[in-house]
Amino acid sequence: MKMSGGPASMNIKLSLIIIGAAIAFGTLYYTRNLVEILQEREKEIAKLYASSLEYVANTESPSEDLTFIFQNIIQRIDFPLILTDGKGIVTSSVAGSGYKNIPHEAGLNGPELKNFLSEKVKLLASEHPPIDIKLPDGTVFQKIYYGDSDVITRLRYYPYLQIIFALLFLIIAYSSFSYIKKSEHSNIWVGMSKETAHQLGTPISSLMGWNEMLKMNYGNQDKVLDISEEIASDLTRLNKITSRFSKIGSKPELKEGSPYKTIEHVANYFQRRLPQLGKNVTINLTGNQELKAKMNGELFEWVVENLIKNALDAIETQNGKINFQVEERSGKIEIEVSDNGKGIESGKKKDIFRPGYSTKRRGWGLGLSLSKRIVEDYHKGKIFVKHSEVNEGTTFKIILNRAEKIT
Repeated sequence: MKMSGGPASMNIKLSLIIIGAAIAFGTLYYTRNLVEILQEREKEIAKLYASSLEYVANTESPSEDLTFIFQNIIQRIDFPLILTDGKGIVTSSVAGSGYKNIPHEAGLNGPELKNFLSEKVKLLASEHPPIDIKLPDGTVFQKIYYGDSDVITRLRYYPYLQIIFALLFLIIAYSSFSYIKKSEHSNIWVGMSKETAHQLGTPISSLMGWNEMLKMNYGNQDKVLDISEEIASDLTRLNKITSRFSKIGSKPELKEGSPYKTIEHVANYFQRRLPQLGKNVTINLTGNQELKAKMNGELFEWVVENLIKNALDAIETQNGKINFQVEERSGKIEIEVSDNGKGIESGKKKDIFRPGYSTKRRGWGLGLSLSKRIVEDYHKGKIFVKHSEVNEGTTFKIILNRAEKIT
């Protein structure tokens, strides 16, 4: 099982950085292009205003044309604009005719306002070149100085603000993700330690019991041979545990096998050792023995053992029961595992499959998480809590594909 980031993790991070940079530059390019389009439109409006003033300067009925210009052009201008003479000197400090959209302090008198507008002319000249208003002979008699509207100014800075906020969000999100990842890794290591102890607990306890029985029956050859066979069974189980842990993280080999017989083998192993574990529990198995699934026997045994151990931990009555039922429904092999234990609270049914989650001092730290991985990732099946009621019991369901339907 991989516990740390490797080349794949680094590639994901680099991909995210590249995608983020592409989005940022794409947003910046699009916004700048939009700003340029709006600037061109405002420039065209300013040119139209200049052309109108040129026309008025050479017409014989200026009053009517000035009204048209004021209503249809000047009123629609939403960007800063100052009208000067041909040398760039402010001649009028009247709002609407000498300048427009130039905010200033209230109470400025004529000369003060002209000085203020003169400074603004220099600033506007740095943004855009002025537009000349000419007489028919080519003489420049007025100039229009203009700047960007508030909309363009905001659009110009918008992508940078967006990038800053996005970076802040990514930093916070990455820090939070790293913290959660470290916490999860810590839980997995703790869970793995608990699961290792959980897996080794049954055969080691059993071996200790068989050792005591050997001491008590060393003179009875038949009894010694029987105990020796059980010791061999426990040693085989210890070897299986080592093999199981080595298979986690690699693709296991699937072969045709009988879920019923696998469950029967595990159930018999536990049933023989339950008295030594201090448990008065009966394990029952019913269903179709002929059903075949494409499965890895060692890993599926692990799933069955985890479910039995969890049931044993949950059973607190004197007469415990664990029932397995193997049936075929809708072309699938369905295995139900029920017990009469203390049950699971409704809000915790999904949490029990989360790595590191545990409500006990032992068990459920990693067992059910590994079982879910074995069933769903390796066997392409499903495992879930079908029903559970507090102080009544729990029923798990496993769904496997039949062997002939797996390619």
